[in-house]
Amino acid sequence: MKAIFKPHGAIVILFCTLLLASSCKVSLDAQQPDIALPETFRGAAAAATTPVDVLPWGDALKEEHLKQLIDTALVTNADLQLAVKNIDAASQLLTQSKLGYLPNVNLAVNATSSRPSDNSLNGISLNQFLGKRHIEDYTAGAGLSWEADIWGKVSSQKKEALAAYLLTGEAKKAVQTQLVANVARGYYNLLMLDAQLKIAKENEALNTNTLQIITLQYDSGQVTSLAVQQAEAQQLTASSLVPRFEQEIVLQENAISLLLGKMPAPVVRAASLDIFFPLESMGAGVPAQLLQRRPDVKQAELDIVRAKAVAQFTKANMYPSLTITAQGGVNSFTASNWFNLPASLFGNVMGGLTQPLFQRRKLKTQYELAKIEQEKAIVRFKQQLLIAVGEVSSALVKIDKLGSQRLETDKRTQTLQKATANADLLFKNGLATYLEVITAQSNVLQSELQSAEIKRAQLEASIELYRSVGGGWQ
Repeated sequence: MKAIFKPHGAIVILFCTLLLASSCKVSLDAQQPDIALPETFRGAAAAATTPVDVLPWGDALKEEHLKQLIDTALVTNADLQLAVKNIDAASQLLTQSKLGYLPNVNLAVNATSSRPSDNSLNGISLNQFLGKRHIEDYTAGAGLSWEADIWGKVSSQKKEALAAYLLTGEAKKAVQTQLVANVARGYYNLLMLDAQLKIAKENEALNTNTLQIITLQYDSGQVTSLAVQQAEAQQLTASSLVPRFEQEIVLQENAISLLLGKMPAPVVRAASLDIFFPLESMGAGVPAQLLQRRPDVKQAELDIVRAKAVAQFTKANMYPSLTITAQGGVNSFTASNWFNLPASLFGNVMGGLTQPLFQRRKLKTQYELAKIEQEKAIVRFKQQLLIAVGEVSSALVKIDKLGSQRLETDKRTQTLQKATANADLLFKNGLATYLEVITAQSNVLQSELQSAEIKRAQLEASIELYRSVGGGWQ
């Protein structure tokens, strides 16, 4: 038994070579990109430069109906479910990569029976020495194959699998962040459409009343048919807005239902857009915090790590590989003494060092392409970081300027509402023309619609700021 498995001198030398080479690793000199970030965001107020914790979405978006919609979306949204499945798949690959240092082991049981020709050398020898016309062979054994991780192939694959796993985690966070923002945007847009529908109906009633008065004046000969036609046109303009807003409300409800992973259905919501206020108390922090907060920036950073690991692996493929194989078990020419121990035992150990020489530049090309992919990953990281900083700056500017616009628009709307009331009163007393009444009604309609749009835009800018600084996945 001992004699069967006793290693020869060549095997000893091979193991010594393995020990000497195991300290050699393939490394690339590429470092993580060093990007100079500004100290503050453009458009940020002085108080907003103070680092603040990103609020969980439940604390940032406190309205109950909106919270229920987001809670549902986080469970049933298809994109988020796919992101979770991608995490599960990456987890399986990571578990596999951790076992890369272990050998491959196979079990095999074989039984063969062959009958050579009586006129062949094998047939004559078999009949002469064993007195048989056929030969049997029974084997049961285990085979082992192991490649030494001299150049870091296994460790590089493990690093790649880990980076890919972490990438899927950040991808899920990015999907959740975008999902929270999209549901909130759709919800605010729905409330704006409700407000605009209410405005359109009120103006439709106002214009209808004006048309009735002008029609009476026409019947009494006080105005011409032109006045009636212009008043009717103004009334039809206001009326046409009602079905348009009703259509957009249904389409927005359907879009929200899709985000929730449900069939189209009405959306339960707050009574008015006016109960919501922009997230003015939330600062944007500093640009450097985006490296930790923004899932898409983290994805781009992890992609550099993954690309570097791939480049290391492809370079290691160009170097010699040391493979050790072993096989052992029981073998016999007859089934009756197949497991007759120790006579049926057999075993062998082999070691080989293989150096790729010429493969039509396949390995070299793979390595060069991997280096290019690593350089591309660095470019994508820089680009993503620029996009992130730009999005935060744009959101800050929007919040600031939309606040100013809303103040002016509200003042204008209030002035026009007073002007409309005065024009209607003067018209009824014969002190204003029908054109003045129609013009006032048209102006107040447009101003009220614009005011609702700006309110919605303010809330949307707040959500964009919340998303762009990395909120929504906590």
